[in-house]
Amino acid sequence: MAVGGVIGALLRELLEVAVPPVHGFPLATLLINWSGSFVLAWFYTVTIWRFKVPQWLRAGIGTGIIGAYTTFSTFAVETNALLMHGQSATALLYVVLSLVGGFLIALLGSHLGGERREIG
Repeated sequence: MAVGGVIGALLRELLEVAVPPVHGFPLATLLINWSGSFVLAWFYTVTIWRFKVPQWLRAGIGTGIIGAYTTFSTFAVETNALLMHGQSATALLYVVLSLVGGFLIALLGSHLGGERREIG
């Protein structure tokens, strides 16, 4: 998990540097959390319902890489910063896109992960 955490944190930092805020809107964090929601839902669906994957590997990728890649705390801090700078509408948009969008994208990832069936 520790190695996965390093990989996930480095991937997050690369995206944070590559995608600057757009008129104060924290686009990088939104994209990070959306992509992490998709990948985690897809990965767990595939590795729980379709293919046998050792628990240590599932934890290393899911908790380690994806857990370190995604960031709820940065989402909270950025939302607070938008509110403190008088950008209430942008903060509300960010919260709605993050929460509703993240949930819908996770559903998509789970759906694309395939049929849920017990593996033998």
